[in-house]
Amino acid sequence: MEEFHKVRRLPPYVFEQVNRLKAAARAGGADIIDLGMGNPDLPTPQNIVDKLVEVVRDPRTHRYSSSKGIPGLRKAQANYYARRFGVKLNPDTQVIATLGSKEGFANMAQAITAPGDVILCPNPTYPIHAFGFLMAGGVIRSMQAEPDDNFIPALERAIRHSTPKPLALILNYPSNPTAFVASLDFYRDVVAFAKKNDLIILSDLAYAEIYFDGNPPPSVLQVPGAMDVTVEFTSMSKTFSMPGWRMGFAVGNERLISALTRVKSYLDYGAFTPIQVAATAALNGDGSEIAEVRDVYHRRRDVMVETFARAGWKIPAPAATMFAWAPIPEQFRHMGSLEFSKLLVEKADVAVAPGVGFGEHGDEYVRLALVENEHRIRQAARNIKRFLGTVSATPDNVVELKAHR
Repeated sequence: MEEFHKVRRLPPYVFEQVNRLKAAARAGGADIIDLGMGNPDLPTPQNIVDKLVEVVRDPRTHRYSSSKGIPGLRKAQANYYARRFGVKLNPDTQVIATLGSKEGFANMAQAITAPGDVILCPNPTYPIHAFGFLMAGGVIRSMQAEPDDNFIPALERAIRHSTPKPLALILNYPSNPTAFVASLDFYRDVVAFAKKNDLIILSDLAYAEIYFDGNPPPSVLQVPGAMDVTVEFTSMSKTFSMPGWRMGFAVGNERLISALTRVKSYLDYGAFTPIQVAATAALNGDGSEIAEVRDVYHRRRDVMVETFARAGWKIPAPAATMFAWAPIPEQFRHMGSLEFSKLLVEKADVAVAPGVGFGEHGDEYVRLALVENEHRIRQAARNIKRFLGTVSATPDNVVELKAHR
């Protein structure tokens, strides 16, 4: 039976191939150390859970909620931006609560995209950045992901060679999966370019609070005039270890927020009210929970970088996010990231995310998530050391190993 048009526009979900192998291995009794999905293992802080339990006992909170977010929650998010970034937001017109940043991106794509609109999107990047717009009928033009001196010249080429002229540019710093971090100077240049060329900026700032070098990542909205062209998406999933709660935000330009609000009003009634109240309490807190989460990921990062290097796999230390973007060891690079990821599950009992799942320019990398404790990360390093010790550096032997999986 022929697939529906929008489904045909989506490529096979490459992560599912690794997930199937992982499930089969576990069913066979293997102890798989899962560094694949960025699914936080840390519990949601107890005070946030307590607030949820308190509010859920009131039956009045069981009714339909507000699609754009209850007023106290939007005000708390505006206050967070004022404290953290020095950015002033009107909670009534420039803030909307979303069901996580992923849903926010997908619905923004629905709100602003006409068939054939060109979107400038980093490659590699988090999949919804591209596929939300593909499902909305847009066309993706890939951009480099690194925020370096080549970025603006690449933007200029994209504008010059795109027909029709691009509608929007997607930014994601700190980046999932690459962990690149942008500077405020970089954002100034991009905002100036966007305003000159009538580009919308959509910024994914989900990892604003997971950083390790002492320098908090900036918001693009800190740039004067950025509010004219920008909407920024944040999430409570990683910051407060609340992934299953599905709570995020879009903030920024009033016209764009209004468009998103209108689309969402047709699609959902917002998150469960007790979740919104608990999220409000989290945002209004003293930030101690955020610091604790950051410290855990920092320790895990250091353990991973150190133990994997001793195992024979050198991994660059990420400055932010809960991920390491790791070049595939040279003797395996010709296999590509999907086959290498399968091999790690079968031969080392370690699951990772293949880089090609984030775009074709990620195929020489895999993404490692810091979602196992330090003991398990050390065990993963031992498994990988044993695995690497069984393979010589010749491609022929790697091919033979692959054939006998």
